Amino acid sequence: MTQSVSEQIIRQQRRIESKRRVVLLALATACLLGLVLDVMTGPSVLPMADVVKSLLQIGSLDDTSHTIVYDLRLPIAFMALLVGASLGAGGAEMQTLLNNPMASPYTLGLAAAAGFGASLVIAFGSFGLPLQYAVPIGAFSMTMLASAVLFLFASLQQFAASTLILVGIALLFIFQSLLSLVQFTASSEVSQQILFWLFGSLTKSTWTNVTVVAVVSSICILLLMRDSWKLTALRLGEERASALGVNLTHLRIKTLILVAMMTATAISFVGVIGFIGLVAPHVARLLVGEDQRYFLPATMLAGAAFLSFSSVLSKVIIPGALFPVGIVTSFVGVPFLFWIIWS
Repeated sequence: MTQSVSEQIIRQQRRIESKRRVVLLALATACLLGLVLDVMTGPSVLPMADVVKSLLQIGSLDDTSHTIVYDLRLPIAFMALLVGASLGAGGAEMQTLLNNPMASPYTLGLAAAAGFGASLVIAFGSFGLPLQYAVPIGAFSMTMLASAVLFLFASLQQFAASTLILVGIALLFIFQSLLSLVQFTASSEVSQQILFWLFGSLTKSTWTNVTVVAVVSSICILLLMRDSWKLTALRLGEERASALGVNLTHLRIKTLILVAMMTATAISFVGVIGFIGLVAPHVARLLVGEDQRYFLPATMLAGAAFLSFSSVLSKVIIPGALFPVGIVTSFVGVPFLFWIIWS
């Protein structure tokens, strides 16, 4: 009798895991479709057949189409997938770590810190560096400074993870106030440049930027996956996780460092893009549950697909013009978040 019950439990668990694998495959297919559509769309629309042949290295394109695909659109398409995956994974681990459904790189002040760092460089100079390198460095540096404050509070033994969100909200208001001060004192032209960066844009993506984001994100994701069972145990509660032998302080600091590195790198190249780190984890949680072995990959794929299709929308809303993708994610993300809450 006991063996029969055990076999039923095992079969049920296998069915659940098979369903989760199907979900991951469907999300990966959505990402691939988003990649193709992203390369297709733009001021010069390319046929899907030509794009697929080009990506698969089948046949040959004329020089103009080859330049459009490989030098202009493909870096943007890959950057959309990478940044979406990074922000989605960052939001997922912050929600897991803080046990708060509203936690994300945006609500914890990291995005506001990046905006302030970029605005300082745009407004007061790049110290001799080209602006295309100085702005990401400024944004990255200020994001890591904000993260250091979070690390400081997270390292306190008696500091509960649930209240760390309050520190993030305080950082959010501080950096938004400083950003407003820089915009107020800057000229109208500089203020407009800052505002455009804050909208979020993928247009300045290059193969160099894509490589940097890909390497940093891959390393951080692999290290997070190594702690998947600890993060899953944390969802049972801090007391139970401690009873299972999880060092909460070490896990908290390690996860925050990895999330900060990953999201700071992504944000520094594309600007402030909201709602992905908030929405993607909720979508993944509804589809695959809390098991980090499936939850983290599902969140990455959901975030990547979300930003990829947002990139496509940003190019078709106003034909012949590029709409800031950060505005698109907000317009799409808000009703999507309402739908998730209602569900």
